[in-house]
Amino acid sequence: MFNKKNGDIEKLFEIENLNTYHLNLEKKFGAKDYHPLPVVLKKGEGVFLWDVNEKRYYDFLSAYSAVNQGHCHPKLVNLIKNQAETLTLTSRAFHNNKLGEYMAYATKLFGFDQLLPMNTGAEGVETSIKLSRKWGYLKKNVDDNQAKIIVCNNNFHGRTTTLISFSTDPGSKDYFGPHTPGFIHIPHGDSIALEDELKKDKNVVAFLVEPIQGEAGVNVPDPDYLKKVRHLCSQYNVLMIADEIQTGLGRTGSLLASCGNCDCNSSCEQQSSYVRPDILILAKALSGGTYPISAVLCDSDIMEVIQPGQHGSTFGGNPFAASIAKKALEIIIEENLSQNARSLGLIFREEMNKYISNSKIVSLVRGKGLLNAIVINDSPDSKTAWNICLKLRDKGLLAKPTRGNIIRFAPPLIMTEDQLYDCIGIITSTLNEFEPK
Repeated sequence: MFNKKNGDIEKLFEIENLNTYHLNLEKKFGAKDYHPLPVVLKKGEGVFLWDVNEKRYYDFLSAYSAVNQGHCHPKLVNLIKNQAETLTLTSRAFHNNKLGEYMAYATKLFGFDQLLPMNTGAEGVETSIKLSRKWGYLKKNVDDNQAKIIVCNNNFHGRTTTLISFSTDPGSKDYFGPHTPGFIHIPHGDSIALEDELKKDKNVVAFLVEPIQGEAGVNVPDPDYLKKVRHLCSQYNVLMIADEIQTGLGRTGSLLASCGNCDCNSSCEQQSSYVRPDILILAKALSGGTYPISAVLCDSDIMEVIQPGQHGSTFGGNPFAASIAKKALEIIIEENLSQNARSLGLIFREEMNKYISNSKIVSLVRGKGLLNAIVINDSPDSKTAWNICLKLRDKGLLAKPTRGNIIRFAPPLIMTEDQLYDCIGIITSTLNEFEPK
């Protein structure tokens, strides 16, 4: 609290650099659990963000793909205002008039029987683990307390105690044990390794996979990988769990990354290129970046293993969240955001590959849709990628490194072609400053 007698208020108004002021507040009073880019933002609209000093930036991270619909989408803002004045929370002790409509819309859109609503992506993954384990005991008859789940190296599914237990990132995992058992690791994109593990152990109940590994640096598997995974999971009676928290909802150029390249104008299950998981996890852009919302979708023969009192959340499925999620999904469909991400992604990778052909600082660009990354030709321990992001910030574009020497680029899906070319110009001119002379 500011104390007028001590002159604190007067000091506040003497501050010339509001950016430094807010950074110092976080440094003094906040936990050091993140290492943000040093910029303090106060406003967002569409593809743009503004800092406390009124400087405008292109957003090329989209809050880790949570803002696919753009910042403060007017349809979401208006809905939020109206719903906030009407009803926000009932808990699941009672029904509300928004949840059922949202569930009906989402299950039809994605082609599943039922939806279980939660709040965060990590909660969604935890839900899928509980579902698959109990399904294994009740439906597959695996040995008591022996259910195993196969996961991929370099995965990122969240930071709860169970989820970090099967992380392979030392910073996420070390000194947080004892870790939850019951997980088997294989390389991402390796269907042969998956089959080897399925042959070994009859107690495997699920394979949990990110169609594209975002936090690991946008690792894109071979085009037929998910089809092979689907075949193997069906052959060995194992649930395929698709974590589409970051890759879903238009980000990769399809409604789901597991859709292949469908046009998203009809139900996913009707698309010939669709690889249908047994359990689908959604979050992030499920709210358009306005409120924590996640969902787990599957068919009733799996969902029925959860009975009243066995799983849930006070806030999961509240009328505020349900109304937001339905509208966020509608925006993606109505504004053809998947198709826009697909076409702009092709342009981005084509232009970046042109630059890379004569570059010594960038060794690779990879991605799908508007989920892309460039690999900086330096060690993960170097500061090069970080310094590039600082220079991008200075030029009006916000991005952030992942895994040390990889920079992820993921703008809102409402971006126009002209805006994209403007951003490509900023990126390439910045990279050029770091090229060896």
